[in-house]
Amino acid sequence: MKRVCVYCGSSVGRDPRYAEATASLGRTLARRGIGLVFGGGSVGLMGVLADAVLDSGGSAIGVIPHGLAAREVGHTGLTEMRVVPSMHARKALMAELAEAFLALPGGFGTFEELFESITWTQLGIHRKPLGLLNVAGYYDGLVGLVDHAVREGFVPPVTREAVFVGDEAEGLLDRLADYVAPAGPTWATKDTA
Repeated sequence: MKRVCVYCGSSVGRDPRYAEATASLGRTLARRGIGLVFGGGSVGLMGVLADAVLDSGGSAIGVIPHGLAAREVGHTGLTEMRVVPSMHARKALMAELAEAFLALPGGFGTFEELFESITWTQLGIHRKPLGLLNVAGYYDGLVGLVDHAVREGFVPPVTREAVFVGDEAEGLLDRLADYVAPAGPTWATKDTA
């Protein structure tokens, strides 16, 4: 795995463990030689993550929409910054540049990005896994909702198997690297519904 796209908050949140886990992930990515692809921000967990990667000698590619770059929230010390015209272009380029996705704590933007990524896996747009770094149980409720959707027949079990949940970065990165996508489509068809 050469690069991982990480989704995370533009805030640090209330619990200091969020920033601690984010910095630890950044150091781990750099140590393992895995490049970071992220939203390009200098604020919140995005800034903590990028700083930790860069301070540890790693590579960080930011992808930021023009409107956010113009507001001066972009990180100025990255290995590479790509400015794109829209949020849609941002997500597409981030997906193209990475081999897996990882979500740290965050808000609606993080939720939207992680759900779109796994939807693209389900639809066969790409064949990449997604990990949830479940810091201090942050994603417990979301995991419960997704598992409920599987039980109720709205999420195929094979798609759920592409979503890995863990509370420490090392093991989660190993699981993402070892993921082998199913050979065929993972969404419900007339034959599988």
